[in-house]
Parts: sequence; C-alpha cells; structure tokens
Amino acid sequence: MRNPDFDLLVWDFDGVLNANIVDGRFVWADRLHMDLGIDPQAFSDFIFRSGRMREVVSGRMDLLDVVGPWLADQGHSIAAPEFLRYWWQRDARPDGEVMGWARAVPVRQVIGTNNEGHRARYIEEEMDVAHLVEQIFASGRMGVAKPDPGFFQHIQDWAGVPPDRILLVDDNAPNIAAAQDLGWHGFHFTPESRALLPGRLGL
Repeated sequence: MRNPDFDLLVWDFDGVLNANIVDGRFVWADRLHMDLGIDPQAFSDFIFRSGRMREVVSGRMDLLDVVGPWLADQGHSIAAPEFLRYWWQRDARPDGEVMGWARAVPVRQVIGTNNEGHRARYIEEEMDVAHLVEQIFASGRMGVAKPDPGFFQHIQDWAGVPPDRILLVDDNAPNIAAAQDLGWHGFHFTPESRALLPGRLGL
C-alpha cells in the first residue's frame, strides 16, 4: 500500500457503494408490478421524468408528501411509508468489494449522496454502511444537490481539508466535473473503470 495523495475520500452512494444500478437502470422496480400492482413506468414518469425527484433530493419537497397522494390517486391501498420501505429494501445492494476497499484506505471518509432525508436515515440505521465513514452528507438535508458546487463546498468546509487533498468517487461524470472545478480530485466510477479504483486508492 502506498500513501494516498488525498486526506478525505468522498464516496457517492448509489451506483458506487450500493450496487443498485445495472445496465443503467435502477433494478429495485423490476418486481414492482408483480409485488404491488404498481406500473413502474407510470411511477417513473411521475417521480423522475417530471422533475419531482430533483425537488425532493434538493430538500424542497418531502418524499412522503409526494408519493402518498399519487398512490391514492392511482387507487393503490399501500401507504407511502410502506411503499418507501419496499423501495429501499429492494434498493439495498451494498457492494461488498467496494466496501472492502473503503475499509482498507487509511484516510478520513464520508458519503456524499443525492438522497432525501428519509432514505438517508434508512441508509444510516438499516444498511451496513454508516460505520465506514465519519458522516453521511445527504442532499435533502443540506438543501443542495450534486452537481451544484455548494454541495461540494459544504463538505469541504465541514472537513477543513484543502480541495486538492479531497478525492470524490462518483458514477456521474457531471458530479466529477463539478468537484474538479473546485480543485478536488475525481474518479469516475464505471463498470469499465472499476478495476482501476484500488490502484487510485493506493491499495
């Protein structure tokens, strides 16, 4: 192991520490119609393609308040909290290999994720992730989402680490670019680059 050229490692969650994206899609909804009778395309159109999820992860809307009325309007009997628990349980796919790399890196580490507060709490309390890091920075709590530079600045100010000593590992290229604009290092995590990550971490 060589000494890393960074003092703070910032992990993205979904698509990096959590292997819930396969071939570019979130796999949690694959059984949504079979299990709950909910059309996954209709839900995706409502929450994602409409832009509502951007408002949710930026902290401007509460996910329960968004999902609950839609479920009722569609004639589904499941309550919003139970639906969200189904969603998050199906979406929980911790990547053991990546988490192993995280455990082996001898630097400060945090998670920086575009997630609203309810799921952030689920990640902290019910997934085997929070113990890996000092802090989970969730956009919904912060009121700003990646790739807004304010997201990265918030973490940098909290950590007190110079920007050129911070490494972001993220599967979204615009997020990497935004962090690099602030002087951070970036590693664009993809299926193709995955094997290079241990070397970048100094392992």
